[in-house]
Amino acid sequence: MMTLPHFIVIGAAKAGTVSLYHYLQQHPQIYMSPQNEPNFFALVGMDQADWFHGPGDRENVRQQCVTELEPYKALFAGAQKSQMAGEVSPVYLYSKSAPGQIKAHIPQVRLLVLLRQPAERAFSHYQHFRRAGLEPEADFARVIELEERRIRQGWGPIPMWHYVNMGFYARQLQQYAQQFAPNQMWVGLYDDFVVDPTAVLRQMFAFIGVDEAWEVDTAVQHNLGGQPRYTRLHQLMTRPNAIKSTFNWLIPPSLRYQLRDTVHQLNSPKPLLDDACRARLNALYYEDILELQTMIGRDLSHWLT
Repeated sequence: MMTLPHFIVIGAAKAGTVSLYHYLQQHPQIYMSPQNEPNFFALVGMDQADWFHGPGDRENVRQQCVTELEPYKALFAGAQKSQMAGEVSPVYLYSKSAPGQIKAHIPQVRLLVLLRQPAERAFSHYQHFRRAGLEPEADFARVIELEERRIRQGWGPIPMWHYVNMGFYARQLQQYAQQFAPNQMWVGLYDDFVVDPTAVLRQMFAFIGVDEAWEVDTAVQHNLGGQPRYTRLHQLMTRPNAIKSTFNWLIPPSLRYQLRDTVHQLNSPKPLLDDACRARLNALYYEDILELQTMIGRDLSHWLT
């Protein structure tokens, strides 16, 4: 039995990949790694001495990532012969080493990508790190200024501090195009996923090679954005504690997710990316977006404004 995945969702971060992971889990012909974002192919062979110097970097890698081949294979040991095994690690799209590592280990793998307007993606990523208590800088414009210095100082790439650099999708997809045949890659847009997730999932199912007509419950969204009004309430809902453990024992998972998301939406109105930062980032991404729309055959003019 194959002990490595048949397909991998390689990105992009903050483009609906957490929701996608949970939706893919619902398909009976799919077996998803029980650990979301193992990040193995971005870490294997990396000289870690040069990286992971940002706040919480080393703890994150130690606690949440898989760095050895056998533990990575073990993630897929529960797959049945009739199932397509998969995993989701959005850092792979940005990683310079992941394309070659994936090719070396799973040359026939199928790769899926969801792409989000890069300025919006960068801001959403920044907000996520602020909520998590990782990002020390309260001014997003200042964070843009600090990024290159942080990279030189070895922040990241896991956790993914490179908010701006992660949005140059054309150059990142080129790395994969050099390693994999076009029929091994599926590229979609987060815009479409938000408007009609069922239609996008059917395209993905067809690409993966499973029953595309299978109905997935997409009512629950995961990893929603927004800066919490009440930090203690947010921590109560997201961090281990006795109250949360009691509720987890008493309330069924489906109801628990709905309750969590409702509280999150009420407590976390989404901040807006200010016009100056948007214009600055769009100018940086302009040429890459033009190249990307040619690569994937989609009109991305709405990403430029």
